[in-house]
Amino acid sequence: MEFMLDQAQTDFGRTLDRMLGAADTPRAVRAWARGEHAPGRAVWGRLAEAGVTGLAVPEAYEGVGPLPVELGVAYVAAGRHAVPGPLAETAAAAVLLAALAEGGTARAGQAAGHWLPRIADGRALVTLAAADGGPYALDADAADAVFAVEGEELWLASGHGPVQPSFDPARRLARPLPGGEPLARGPAVATAAARAADWAAFATAALSLGTGLALVERTAAYVKQRTQFGRPIGSFQAVKHRLADALIGLEFARPLLYGAAVALAARPANGARAEVAAAKVAAGEAAYTAARTALQLHGALGYTDEYDLSLWIRKARALRTAWGSPSVCRSRVLTAASSRPDRS
Repeated sequence: MEFMLDQAQTDFGRTLDRMLGAADTPRAVRAWARGEHAPGRAVWGRLAEAGVTGLAVPEAYEGVGPLPVELGVAYVAAGRHAVPGPLAETAAAAVLLAALAEGGTARAGQAAGHWLPRIADGRALVTLAAADGGPYALDADAADAVFAVEGEELWLASGHGPVQPSFDPARRLARPLPGGEPLARGPAVATAAARAADWAAFATAALSLGTGLALVERTAAYVKQRTQFGRPIGSFQAVKHRLADALIGLEFARPLLYGAAVALAARPANGARAEVAAAKVAAGEAAYTAARTALQLHGALGYTDEYDLSLWIRKARALRTAWGSPSVCRSRVLTAASSRPDRS
């Protein structure tokens, strides 16, 4: 299968890249890690104005989606600029609510009618806790709503527990409080939650790809400035090879990401799990490799809190396991491959 972004999609990504480049996202990330959400919500508002928050919301609820390819483009840009907040979880919650509303669940339909238009226009930032994402809800302290799935039950949590420390300080984790408002119950919840988890994994893969690209770009610029033995270290073959290997990994992950987007668009009802898993593991591992390369070539300077590069290094490590660890994703790919009929 051959796939290339069209001109409109390419221009969309470039516009977001310029917009986020002027938004001083490192300051927003540092504030977010301290529990100060105003700068991050301001960046979120810019994304909403550009139409990003409506990409996972159906047109029936004032969105423009679901458009997984465009969402991938947008989230690569968001990862490149380390945008804080539950981006993947908000998209996944939108997919979950829309799927349950389609199934005719009255209470879920009411929840979709209330929350989806607010997600689409950026008024609401929501998060989701579900089995594939672990027991914690990301950034529950900043969210306007915390949705939680357990088995075949979906509810709107009444609050959240204490915020737990994370490897990435800007990824603030908390358990939803039990109880709250029940929204749906039954097999349809598990089916919709699986679809939402695929979208969350796909969005996380896009964020990982953008994070890895930023690490390589920043490191390539740094090695042209840092000197050793009277020469820029970027002139050494070993340094060039490390950066080239990191970039190749990211470029191999890119077609897998957009292949997964095409599969999500063509087979929305949980038919793209293997493609999403392949994209997730490739992008996550490539970004993690880029983070290790960046750390080494910066002489460990990038690990210090004061240096902006640490924001991307820590994010790459956290995204690697969010919504599907490498081992889980590889298992899904192998399971799908083994279940295909032998055509030899």
